[in-house]
Formats: sequence, C-alpha cells, structure tokens
Amino acid sequence: MATFKIGDELILDIIDINSQGMGVGKYNGFTLFIEGCTLGDKVLVKILKIKKNFGTGRVLKILEKSPYRIESKCKYFPSCNGCQLHNLEYTNQLEFKRDMVKNNLRRIGKITGVSVKDTIGMDYPYRYRNKAEFKVGKGSSIGYFKRGSHDLIPIDKCIIQNEMVDRVIKLIREYMIKYKVEAYNRKDKTGIIKNILIRTTKDNKIMVVIVTKGEKLPYKEELIKILINNEKVISIYQNINNRDTSVVLGSKDIKLYGEDKIIDYIGDYKFLISPKSFFQVNFIQTEVLYNKVVEYLDLKGNETVVDLYCGIGTIAIYISKYAKKVYGVEVVKDAIDDAIENLKLNDINNVEFIQGKSENILPKLNAKGIKIDAIIVDPPRKGLDKTLIDSIAKANPEKIAYVSCNPSTLARDLGCLGEKGYKVEEVQPVDMFPMTTHVECVIEIQKVQSSK
Repeated sequence: MATFKIGDELILDIIDINSQGMGVGKYNGFTLFIEGCTLGDKVLVKILKIKKNFGTGRVLKILEKSPYRIESKCKYFPSCNGCQLHNLEYTNQLEFKRDMVKNNLRRIGKITGVSVKDTIGMDYPYRYRNKAEFKVGKGSSIGYFKRGSHDLIPIDKCIIQNEMVDRVIKLIREYMIKYKVEAYNRKDKTGIIKNILIRTTKDNKIMVVIVTKGEKLPYKEELIKILINNEKVISIYQNINNRDTSVVLGSKDIKLYGEDKIIDYIGDYKFLISPKSFFQVNFIQTEVLYNKVVEYLDLKGNETVVDLYCGIGTIAIYISKYAKKVYGVEVVKDAIDDAIENLKLNDINNVEFIQGKSENILPKLNAKGIKIDAIIVDPPRKGLDKTLIDSIAKANPEKIAYVSCNPSTLARDLGCLGEKGYKVEEVQPVDMFPMTTHVECVIEIQKVQSSK
C-alpha cells in the first residue's frame, strides 16, 4: 500500500524498465512507473496516479545520471511514440531484453533453470527497418504520434528506417504543399490523405502506399512523376480506408504505377510482397532468427514439419531444404495465395500450403496418417489458443520451435506445453527491433513423454 499521495515528490532509484519504456522504481516496496528516465538513473519524481498495486509519475529532475545513459541520436526522442530506448546504451538494451524474457518465464510460466542465452544484437542498430508507417496531419505534416496522445509529431527523418524513406517522405510532403492536397481530419471528416506506408527491399527498391479516406486523390500523375523521377520507386498504390480507427490500411487497393508486388530476400530465397503482406521488418535479424530455428530443429532430411501461422511462407520455404516435407498452415487466404506464389518463385516442390485454422488442420493431417516430426509456431502477439496447444500435443511431435514476439504470452504457452509433456531446452532472444522494448525469441522445445 502506498505511503504517499498524488502530488508528492519522491527520490527514486530506477532499477528496471517496463514494456512501455517507463522507468521502474520502488518506494517502501511499492512499485512506481516513471516517465522520462532510464535504467540506473536516480531521479526526483512527482506522483501522478496511485492504483492498488502501482503508481505512475514523471521526472522533475535527474539527480544522478545512469552510467548506462547515452545521448539519443534521434532528435524526436522521447516525445515520439515510435521508440523507447534511444537513451540507453545498446549493450544494456540487449541485457534488458534477455532479463525481460527470463522474468516472464519465471513469473508467468513458472519456468526456471532454463538456459536463456544473451540477446543477439546488431552490429549497427539503426536504419534496419524495411517497412514504415506514418500518420499525416494538419499542414502537410507527416510523422508519428506523440507519446501518450494522438497529437502528431512531424518528422523529417527516422533513424531506424531506411534512409530512402526519409527522402520519399520529403517528396510526398512537397507534393501535398504544391498541389494543396490536405490531410484527412478525423474531427470534421474533411481532407484526403490519412496514412503513408513505405516498403523498401534489400536491393533498394521501393513500394509506396498512399492511404486515403475515399477514392479521391488529386494530381495522381504528378505524384507518380515526383516519386519515380527521384527515387527507385517501382510500385505505387492508393489504399482506401474509410474507417476512423487505428488500423492503417483499408480493404481496397488501387495500383497507380508499376509492379503489382515487390520482391525481397531472406537468405537465398525470394518473396513477393504486396501492400498488406506480413514480412519481417528487419532482414538482417530475420536471417539470424530463421537460422536459429534450423539449428533447434536439427533436421536430418527425412522429417515432416508443420509450420503454423505460416503467413506468406517465409519460414516454411527457408527450412524446406532441410526436411522431406513441409506443411504451412495459415488462416488468411491472401497470405496463402502469396505463399503459393512464393513456392513457384523459388522452384520448391516439397512444401504444401493449406488455408485454415491450425487447430482444425493439425487433426486432419493426423487423420490422414501423416506422422509429424516437428512443428514450428510463429503466432501473433496474443500467442497460442488453448485448443491449438491441445492439437499440438495430440499431433505428438518430437520437437517444437516457437518463434515469439511477446515474452508474456510466450511464457504462458510454454507453461501449458510443459503440462503436455514438453520441455524447454533453450531460449534465444534476438533483437529484431533495436531502440524499442520489443524482443523476438526462438525457443527449442523437446518432447519428454508422450501426451496422453
């Protein structure tokens, strides 16, 4: 219980960072989350809110700077909501992410004594993203939301995005100003452009998607000329999103120029990418991640593997040369269509993609007498449904490789798999998203007894 009240000023040592990037301190055993500090700081704070088990506050003054604190290379930090860790030394970011995974495993999954390896980081933890999503606001401003609000921070560069993105944003801003094309205003329902999505590839090709409220987009030809004359833009789309929600893209795409899809690479494999495709945003670390999946499965060439939540088929295709047969399962039809195209693109014949819910498809594969030797899961942040965990246990694979983007749901699911006769052998965090609190993991899981 708190021994202070709202408005009080306290001195705290910041001993951790939470998943939102706020500093964590303790006052007489009571947990406080503090905005405006980093791990290792000693701060004077003002208490803003008090709940039953925690409180929040903001920094009034940094009394002693952390030895891990650095000057942010991003001029929009900490106001911008995109990143949380620009002021923390990179080696400490990697340690923080490993510790976050360990703590979640212990606290949520009740898993201890498991090897959680040091987080695999990047040699250069900037300019790594191949996909950018920007909001568009009043006065042709293009940027990200301010932390904790829907106020837009206009930016002229983002140092975690490809440098080409900065130049494309500048060109679109100039187009909007020159031709008086207004941003959509959610309050009075006027204006045109809502969001901008930009994809870049390993070989520096660009796809631009202009998201509008309706089908009206003035001076399209002028926009196309501006973009293709100045950058390696090979595909331009207009996407119609008439819903006033946080979802970036709507259901309708109109191609304005160039290729239907762009091609990017993971290792030796090529993948076709459309405006809505899910594709890992960090191609360098994706290869690290997938190589770890290959290592953990330790395939000998005669196994049957099932890749659940396979998306456009990246993991299934990447591991195909190590297995006898791979089945990819995905509920989204467009993703399966893309996955089948990617098979043809890479001339692979030992992978089969199936549309449907994983918990429904797995029993059907078993019913056909298919012995599943290994399963890969790469679920969204919400993790695995309980029914799917039951289906995985009934499929009875010897090995499971779990790829996770959320340590808390990962820990929950690993605890459930443990109850089904599976043991976590090793956990490898991979820093897919430097300067943020997000972390990806690959987990090696082995069967220790047959599920009943």
